[in-house]
Amino acid sequence: MDSITIGLWVTAGMLVLVVLGMRVAFAAGLAGLVGLVLVFWAKRDFGGEHLGWALTVAIKTAGQVPHSKVASQALSLIPTFILIGYLAYYAGLTRALFEAAKRWIAWMPGGLAVSTVFATAGFAAVSGASVATAAVFARIAIPEMIACGYNKRFAAGVVAAGGTLASLIPPSAILVIYAIIVEQDVGKLLLAGFIPGAFSAVIYAILIVGIAVVFKSVGPPVRGFTWRERFVSLPPALPIFFVVVIIIFFVYNPFGDAWGTPTEGGALGAFVVFLMALYRGMRWGELKSALLETAKLTVMIFTIIWGVLIYVRFLGFADLPGAFSDWITSLHMPPLLILICILLAYAVLGMFMDAIGMLLLTLPVVYPAVMALNGGEFVSAADSAFGMSGTMCAIWFGILVVKMAEFCLITPPIGLNCFVVAGVQPDLSVQDVFRGVMPFFFADAVTIALLVSFPGIVLYLPSLVG
Repeated sequence: MDSITIGLWVTAGMLVLVVLGMRVAFAAGLAGLVGLVLVFWAKRDFGGEHLGWALTVAIKTAGQVPHSKVASQALSLIPTFILIGYLAYYAGLTRALFEAAKRWIAWMPGGLAVSTVFATAGFAAVSGASVATAAVFARIAIPEMIACGYNKRFAAGVVAAGGTLASLIPPSAILVIYAIIVEQDVGKLLLAGFIPGAFSAVIYAILIVGIAVVFKSVGPPVRGFTWRERFVSLPPALPIFFVVVIIIFFVYNPFGDAWGTPTEGGALGAFVVFLMALYRGMRWGELKSALLETAKLTVMIFTIIWGVLIYVRFLGFADLPGAFSDWITSLHMPPLLILICILLAYAVLGMFMDAIGMLLLTLPVVYPAVMALNGGEFVSAADSAFGMSGTMCAIWFGILVVKMAEFCLITPPIGLNCFVVAGVQPDLSVQDVFRGVMPFFFADAVTIALLVSFPGIVLYLPSLVG
């Protein structure tokens, strides 16, 4: 049996394990280890003919992955940005942000839901974790919307969908993981997520207002706030924007050279939020909770990375990425149509896998194929299929893929954000939340179509930094 056939069979077996309910980290790690054994056993010219030799080499190869790949400076971004989000929550900055948005926007039809979307976008700018964003606003916004007469399913759907904005708006943990897998500049990818993230929030807001105008009982307006109350609500919410500005200027200083790396910017942001939390009276118990929640989420993400990178190492020995790239480029179809088919495949795959696991498993195979479609890693914009250089194509495709990962966070039956919202609010079932997010599928489809049609939305900010 040749290595490519082994790769296909092992990949199929891994997908079966995932569909049957095994965690992606363990399914990928097991598949990667078994695949390495089979590949080394099949290549007996490597120096041995026995299964025991192949097993020994496979275990040694797999054992190098956790430390060599995870002990990288780029991945240290993930815990620091997650910590910023939890410190902001326990310091009360999140509720202040929501209160300010409510007083300024809630007067519109569906205004409280729009306030929630913009507040989640603001929190996403210091959080970087979709699950954490959904959990925080499920505690804050859903009771408030239900008390004001909102439909509970609609309220739950708004929070679950709003939480996905953290996947695009920097600091995004998924964008960091994408950058590491495809070996692209983390800073440029994070910068590229700003405009598409804000664009997604605006599309959500337009959808919400439209639904509230047509179905008046779904999201009634909330009035009665004076101008004085509105202006009073702004100062408590400003610290979040202050932290965002600090990180942006530290990493992307528009007036000269950057002052530090994204990792250092994240550490500085965490320290600033920590000082703010102490000033606002955060106690030891709250700090302990923030640290524990950060550790739990970080361990979950890193465990997925460990398992999937073993599988990725096997893919390299099986040469499956190269074979897939050759097959994609041999298709007699327009490159843009092939790209759309790849994005649709992500939509289907996301129904059965979590976002991070899905990207980690597929990118080692799909990314080389997309780059080959464009003309290669070092192609110029004039000679490329998509009208952009290899680097810009990698950034554009990264935003599209991460937006598809957002979409998967709210699609049944695995939509993680929906389970988180239902778990935080015991009066809501998972079915209620899934029904509530259905209108947002249309909004995400519109957003993705516009990002595909107009790449400049994604590439404008990265092009400014060279």
